[in-house]
Amino acid sequence: MSLKIDGKLVTVPKGTNVLEAAKVAGVDISYFCYHPGLSSPAVCRQCLVDVKGQPKLVPSCYTPVAENMEVITDSDKVLTARQQMLEFTLVNHPVDCPICDKAGECSLQKMYDEWDGGGSRTDVPKSEKPKAVDLGPTIVLDAERCILCTRCIRVCDEVAKSSQLTMMIRGDREQISVAPGKLLDNPYSLNTVDVCPVGALTSKDFRFQMRAWELEKVDSVCAGCATGCNTEVHASKGRVYRIVPRENLAVNKYWMCDEGRFTYHELTRGRHAVATLRGEPSTMDKAVAFAADRMAGVLQSAGPSVAGVVLNAQATNEDNYALVKLALSLGIERFYVVGRPARPERQDDILMHADVNPNTAGARALLDALAPGKAKGAEQLAADVLGGSIKALIAIGDKMDLDDEARAAFARLDLFVVLTPYGGSLTEAAHVALPVALWAETDGTFTNNKGHVQRIRRSIEPAGDSRAAWELLRELGKRMNAPLAFPTVKVLFKEMTAAVPPFASASFGRDSLPVLLRFAGSRG
Repeated sequence: MSLKIDGKLVTVPKGTNVLEAAKVAGVDISYFCYHPGLSSPAVCRQCLVDVKGQPKLVPSCYTPVAENMEVITDSDKVLTARQQMLEFTLVNHPVDCPICDKAGECSLQKMYDEWDGGGSRTDVPKSEKPKAVDLGPTIVLDAERCILCTRCIRVCDEVAKSSQLTMMIRGDREQISVAPGKLLDNPYSLNTVDVCPVGALTSKDFRFQMRAWELEKVDSVCAGCATGCNTEVHASKGRVYRIVPRENLAVNKYWMCDEGRFTYHELTRGRHAVATLRGEPSTMDKAVAFAADRMAGVLQSAGPSVAGVVLNAQATNEDNYALVKLALSLGIERFYVVGRPARPERQDDILMHADVNPNTAGARALLDALAPGKAKGAEQLAADVLGGSIKALIAIGDKMDLDDEARAAFARLDLFVVLTPYGGSLTEAAHVALPVALWAETDGTFTNNKGHVQRIRRSIEPAGDSRAAWELLRELGKRMNAPLAFPTVKVLFKEMTAAVPPFASASFGRDSLPVLLRFAGSRG
């Protein structure tokens, strides 16, 4: 369809609404209730425009384009109507921006500065509504801040498929509430906080923790499961405060599950941040030298058939690729892929996947290309360790679907080297345990269940002496006279994509420096 918006000729697909067509034309139309991932109820009336031939102003979010339509978005009539609607929205809104979590990324703040900026003309007491209402395990409601846009209701109805929120009462007393007999406890409840244009719905996890404008955002990917939702990691001074979804229509659209948002707590929980040798703290050089010398001894005395390597579905493609390359250069042909055990009960038809590892597909694709037919799972790993056919093992990560007996058996190997971010039974059993950076502390890629190779980026500095696994493996390779020619992760990625056909079309993308959240980056 071709139409004119403020005199500019625009061509958009049939069915596009006027508001989205205006974006194509570079025209900014204000709105509250509209969201591109939800239905359009046109309840806020903040996006009114003038369409030639129509007797009155129409909501642009609800009006489909038509051939040869002429739209005016910047006339005095239109701008006055929007300003009046904004004033109505603000009539009962509390001026508690100094204590509001949304301050700094609030659409109402931004719009007031851009469109109004005047003082209140209300000379009667504002309508009072309840504050700090506990709606469920993750959400707190400040009802007096709510502007009744209904985005949160539509998220529950249309995204989570769980009708848990509703409107109650009428007029200026109207407010959001949970439906009778229900709690806001669906697995996607925190998306209501994302879409709330003001500070009405707040996350218990983030509430009063940090000011939005002090946070730095870095684009990344959720490490919670095989779906690989695109995310923004928000951090400040070396600490991650929250994870929020980032738009990717091919993967997660605009959403992510609550469970994935809380994965940032793993960044500080039970970390193993220093190299250990036989359970005692050691320098990195000493631990690497011991591992290299002991592995050389095993290979010389018993041959590569008694050695193996363990790839991890929690690790990046780059880390796993470096381990495979090291193994092949040493003549090792025993390859295992492990990770967190599957959780079928969490599977749904929205975003949550039974595979709670972010890179199972990537690890399998690497071995299919570089060591076809040789990939084994956790069950075979346990059998080989318990059966004594393995004498030396190098493993990435401690997330292995193994029972206590198998874990204890690692200590009886001639050499067990684990590259791990956490302490635990495997770290205690290891002859050498090297500290590995977690997903928010390193650069690399994950491959999701649909085969999309997606970039993760360092958001904070690694804990303690932790380093990316591929860097540690490069040091091991040097000591074992099996050098890995990876000066940077970009060089590694380039070699990997050339060697692994399913990765051939992947792009590493440009580096992304942390960006402070400001009004220009508002998620409201």
